[in-house]
Amino acid sequence: MNRLPVGRACEASGYNGFLGRLLDLSRKFRKDLLATLEPVAPTRTNQPLLARLRVMTRAVRHRNFRLFLAGQGLSLIGTWVQSVAQSWLVYRLSESPVMLGLVAFAGQVPYLFLAPIAGVVVDRVNRRKLILLMQVFEMAQAALLATLTLTGTVQVWHVFYLALALGLAGVFEMTARQTFLVEMVGKEDLMNAIALNSSIYNSGRILGPAVAGVLVAAIGEGWCFAVNAASFLAVIVCLLLMRLPASSPREEEVSPLEHFREGWNYVRGHPPSRALLLLLGLTSVMSYPFLVLMPVFADTVLHGGPQALGLLMSATGVGAILGSLYMAMRTGLRGLSRTITAATVTYSVALALFALSRNLHLSMLLLLPVGFGMMVAIAATNTALQSIVPDALRGRMLGFYGMMFVGMTPIGSLLGGWFGGLIGAPWTVIGGAVICIAGALIFNHKRLVVRAALLQVMEQQAQGFPVPVPVTRSTEDGQ
Repeated sequence: MNRLPVGRACEASGYNGFLGRLLDLSRKFRKDLLATLEPVAPTRTNQPLLARLRVMTRAVRHRNFRLFLAGQGLSLIGTWVQSVAQSWLVYRLSESPVMLGLVAFAGQVPYLFLAPIAGVVVDRVNRRKLILLMQVFEMAQAALLATLTLTGTVQVWHVFYLALALGLAGVFEMTARQTFLVEMVGKEDLMNAIALNSSIYNSGRILGPAVAGVLVAAIGEGWCFAVNAASFLAVIVCLLLMRLPASSPREEEVSPLEHFREGWNYVRGHPPSRALLLLLGLTSVMSYPFLVLMPVFADTVLHGGPQALGLLMSATGVGAILGSLYMAMRTGLRGLSRTITAATVTYSVALALFALSRNLHLSMLLLLPVGFGMMVAIAATNTALQSIVPDALRGRMLGFYGMMFVGMTPIGSLLGGWFGGLIGAPWTVIGGAVICIAGALIFNHKRLVVRAALLQVMEQQAQGFPVPVPVTRSTEDGQ
């Protein structure tokens, strides 16, 4: 008796091809991964390991980017130390998943309303100076939170408003930092710079929670905030040491409102950007709030403590670093849209399985593909958007990126905290994962426009034109 292939058997069954689509995406993602691990060209078959490492770290040849990574590496450890300690402090003071969601909402809601405005500002001012100003503000915020905690006067409302202040500074700092990458490395090494920056970010995610778990258990949350305040000095010094070419004065003949309108019209009238941003916004609402509920998993579900919380966060970070290395090994834009779909499905399935786990070690193991898939999806989306956007609109595009990536998360944090208290953290995470899978499959039907835009960029780069001509709504309407 002849057997049908697995994919066809699924399609012949009552699943209407759903499992077949998942299997097909898995096979294509595996093919992309194996192709990435192979040498880029046949002549590189016997390429030594050192040469491959040079390809993976090609953006480091730029001095300014080396300084940037050094400062970020130290500062991000402190950032993650504060993030984990703050979650534990709020949970210790309130013992409420809802309050965890509210504090997370306060820290992220500025991105929802101010990220597009931050994009306008970034396109009009000196980006390095803006980053420096925001770093000083964030250092002061961490120092004040440390003082309140170490003196024993801290209350939940203090943490709420300080988280809100940090979010206000962070929305401008993140948008400027993302846009600043292309000034440090150029367009040729932009994808590699994004991947390496993400790997540094997630290295901090691994080391930070581990340090935070030790500090919280040994001497309390206050010292974690003090460590973060001190860590900002590293990035400030590195930014001051950078040598940047004299920038030409930015034209300010157009009003900020018109600048905003131009960016909005571009996003609204550009289907590839719109598709990427909508999927990013959906996953930010439905999947990322699992980080807000992590203290609940560590304490109530897995019956651990601060150490268990640190291990879970670190496991996610390990997977994310593996995802960053995968993206760093990529040398082109081909297959990027399919990678976004497959990565989203991968981490959503793993996230649902994590929610069902009641064993700490199994939970840590399942968080590896969660971190891997999330990192790949984020970096691939960022790379795709920055590749297709014109230089003049880069800040505003990344403002909308920040709004969908970070700004939509507070909505998910509120929903996650509310549903976590109503139906429990595990079922809340499972529901979000299922919705993300559905969103990824819908995006897979629409990704041809993204693929076409990336192919256009590749063709124009080969001809000496790095990005397509901007298309705005006013241009389409003939105004």
